[in-house]
Amino acid sequence: MRIAIGNDHAGTEYKLAIVGLLKSMHIEVNNHGTDGTDSVDYADFIHPVANEVEEGKVDMGIIICGSGNGASMTANKHQKIRCALCWNKEIVELAREHNDANILSLPARFISLPQALEMVRTFLITEFAGGRHERRIEKIPCV
Repeated sequence: MRIAIGNDHAGTEYKLAIVGLLKSMHIEVNNHGTDGTDSVDYADFIHPVANEVEEGKVDMGIIICGSGNGASMTANKHQKIRCALCWNKEIVELAREHNDANILSLPARFISLPQALEMVRTFLITEFAGGRHERRIEKIPCV
C-alpha cells in the first residue's frame, strides 16, 4: 500500500507521528507536507496529495491542517476525490464504508494525537461496503 500525506504548519507534529505509524506498518509514504511550524499555505501541500490519489499513484491520502476544513475543501476540488473531514473513529468508519472516502482530513487542533493515530488505522482497514452505497457514490459527478 502507498499513502500520500500532506499538511500545513498546524499538522506537522501529527504528520510526523502518522508517517512513523505508516512506516511501522510497512506502508510506503509520499510526504508532501511541511516539516516545520512556520506559517505556510495548506493548498500548496494538499493539491499534490489529491493529484497523486486522483492519478492512481497512491492508494489513499491523509491531509492535516488546524481545522481540517481548508485541507478538505482543497482536496475536494479534484474530480476523483472523496475527502472526508473526520472528528472521531466512528465518522472515519462511515466515511470509508458508506462514502468510499479516498482521502482522510484531520483537524489537528481539535483531536488528540492518539485519537488521530486511531483514526488513521481505522481509515486504512475499513472497506467500502458497496451495495446501496455504490449507487449513491455514482451520483457524485466526476467530470
